[in-house]
Amino acid sequence: MKKEEKSKYVYNIFQTISQTYDKGNNRISLGLQKDWKNILIEKLKTETQKRGSIVDICCGTGDIAINSAKLRNDLQITGVDFSPAMLVEAKNKSKSLSNITWLCADALSLPISNETYSAACISFGLRNTSDYEQTLLEMKRVIKNDGIIYCLDSFVPDKIWIQPFYKFYFKYIMPILGGGKTNYKEYLWLYKSTHDFLRKNDLIYLFKKLGLKDIKCTTRMFGACVLIQGKK
Repeated sequence: MKKEEKSKYVYNIFQTISQTYDKGNNRISLGLQKDWKNILIEKLKTETQKRGSIVDICCGTGDIAINSAKLRNDLQITGVDFSPAMLVEAKNKSKSLSNITWLCADALSLPISNETYSAACISFGLRNTSDYEQTLLEMKRVIKNDGIIYCLDSFVPDKIWIQPFYKFYFKYIMPILGGGKTNYKEYLWLYKSTHDFLRKNDLIYLFKKLGLKDIKCTTRMFGACVLIQGKK
């Protein structure tokens, strides 16, 4: 799929499933997605400087931004997504919070000045972008020196023995749990986007290629969920 085609296709998916996105995610992860996201949220809580700022790229319905804002009211957080429908859901969930700003923009070309934020994160979103390297370059551009980039995403597991079980669940069971008959093809995209995504070691290599230092990796579910971080 060409870059422009992928961008348009992904945009239409999230515009379609925005209202059922949170419940669908909980079903397809068997309730584990909250624990996976909490790995990143805990990192943001403990590693972001006092009165710092975070930009959450491809923020979706805002779980990472919202929960981080609740835990650290000294932080200023900006959630960025290119789907207006997803941002509507995020805004509805965060009405009581004053330290979050929502921005509708493309991750590949952020309307944000250089070195604005203390940290940048992207959660289950990098594989949905049409250019992984450009997305990470933009994240690097908008954070300050010594700022950290965090990427939490789905991967094909490292262990060969578990890959057949993983494929069966993600390709045949997960789309039914997530979207039923109505949105089956939208949730089938999750399998395809993960299958076509970089492997864990390839993404670590890309972090190094972009000059990021102190790279760390946290793995869950035999490598099906991985958090990679690196410092500018």
